[in-house]
Amino acid sequence: MAETRKLAAILVSDVVGYSRLAGADEDRILARMRALRSDLIDPLHAVHHGRVVKRTGDGAIVEFRSVVDAVRCAIEVQNGMVERNAGLPPERRIEFRIGIHLGDVVEESDGDLMGDGVNIAARLEGIAKPGAICLSEDAYRQVKGRLDEMTVSDLGATQLKNIAEPIRLYSLEVGAQALAKSSPQTERAASGQPSPGLALPGKPSIAVLPFQNMSGDAEQEYFADGVVEDIITALSRFKNLFVIARNSSFTYKGKSVDVKQVGRELGVRYVLEGSVRKTSSRVRITGQLIDALSGAHLWADRVDGALGDIFDLQDQVTASVVAAVAPEIERAEIERSRRKPTSSLDAYDHYLLGIASVYQETKEANSAALKQFGLATEIDPQFASAYGWAAYCQVQRQANGWAARSPEIVAEAARLARSTATMGRDDAVALSLSGHALVTVVGDLAEGIAYIDRALALNPSLERAWAASGWARIWFGKPQVAFEHFSRAMRLSPLDPFIHSMQNGTAYALFFMDRYDEASTWAETALRGRPDYAGALLICAASHALGGRLSEARDAMARIRQLNVGRLSTLRKMVSFRQPADMAKLEEALRLVGLPE
Repeated sequence: MAETRKLAAILVSDVVGYSRLAGADEDRILARMRALRSDLIDPLHAVHHGRVVKRTGDGAIVEFRSVVDAVRCAIEVQNGMVERNAGLPPERRIEFRIGIHLGDVVEESDGDLMGDGVNIAARLEGIAKPGAICLSEDAYRQVKGRLDEMTVSDLGATQLKNIAEPIRLYSLEVGAQALAKSSPQTERAASGQPSPGLALPGKPSIAVLPFQNMSGDAEQEYFADGVVEDIITALSRFKNLFVIARNSSFTYKGKSVDVKQVGRELGVRYVLEGSVRKTSSRVRITGQLIDALSGAHLWADRVDGALGDIFDLQDQVTASVVAAVAPEIERAEIERSRRKPTSSLDAYDHYLLGIASVYQETKEANSAALKQFGLATEIDPQFASAYGWAAYCQVQRQANGWAARSPEIVAEAARLARSTATMGRDDAVALSLSGHALVTVVGDLAEGIAYIDRALALNPSLERAWAASGWARIWFGKPQVAFEHFSRAMRLSPLDPFIHSMQNGTAYALFFMDRYDEASTWAETALRGRPDYAGALLICAASHALGGRLSEARDAMARIRQLNVGRLSTLRKMVSFRQPADMAKLEEALRLVGLPE
């Protein structure tokens, strides 16, 4: 039999605790593994020029043409698993160990590989941490200059089983854990251990924590929060920055935090914290920028000015942060980030009060928010962001069943959304909110998607735009795109208090991709955050039904009947499917478990 000896980059992967997972629910784990191979792992092997030499029950041996290709593939697999495990309890997460070695192998005539090169890679996989990549020194030498923002640990010289000489090893920690499903402080307190971190993105990354209100007046909290939200929005316009969304950074509000822990939990390199002091005519903003990896203070400053100069003061803070963390960004981009939302401080005050009410997510707060946004636009009829948030209030009302979709509501949502487009062509927040309203309330998918896509072009770090885009693609019949966009939104805001909506959207995407086990898992995750979430109950019942688990489907249906969506006719008023086949599929699934017409 002919043999060929050569140097090869070998990757070996395996699932942590596969026997335990299979013992708990073999059918489900097999279905999830098949889905992972077809949708994540095999496509990544192909993209990075990998050749699958051999499959094991829960892993694989793969040959790559270079170590760089192998490591890039491994990083994307591990980061992909972070997204797929988001919100799942630990006992249901699928986590991989990966070992990579560059060494001598013998290729058999049938393509199989033998020799120390394969054996060493297999030993490395066995000692890798869950979610991590273990590299031999020979492999690490090929890529060490490309891992600037990765966490790399030198494990020293290690004696591997059945390998004659010790080998120096390195651990590359990429996507070791799923996104937190609850408060990071709660989990840390329960375990007594610092929580492990999300992988850093491939560009400078920052979270802006809530600033302290130093005004001595608790009613001024909304103003301090508004200042931070505007700074986040300004920073997120820079395409060279990865900026954590407001909803995740605000989970730390009112808490004493360890900046290094914040960096790990949110997956960012830098953290900005500060305070706001407002008097009747003056405002002072202080800020300090911290390297979350080392704890070093990179920049600290205080800006003072008249209340009428609030936007200029925010610009100064933003420009200072950008200069500290991303000096490669051109001054022209800094200038483009300076967009005053309105020239009227009274309109701005009503706008901030409106946003504070929206985040309370109650029927009464929604009405209060609409009133505040209305007052803002009365004072400044060109205030695009206020129109956008008012349009989003209509989305919130429909999604929560606070108001039926009437012709009057549809007309008002359309008026607000199109007013935004007229006045705020370069306001990504306003465009994404208005696009969401056009898609969800008005049912104008083409125009709504156009608004959302423009918002993403203007601000690729805007999590609400990615989430809106995910829902738009669900209704448009593009579930794979929807899945990717919800994943992006959750990475930008991993601790978002409204993450149940993104998890529910992910469940819908997987349902229409015929991945019923994963869809029901995501729906159940959304329901843990909000047990009475009608949309999640519906897709949970439908996914269980088409997945052959009628008992679980009926349990979900029993809970649906207690809400206001216990009929198909009601469901049709809640959704906006462009493809009749999508609506027919959902109806078919729900009829199986007794949802009446």
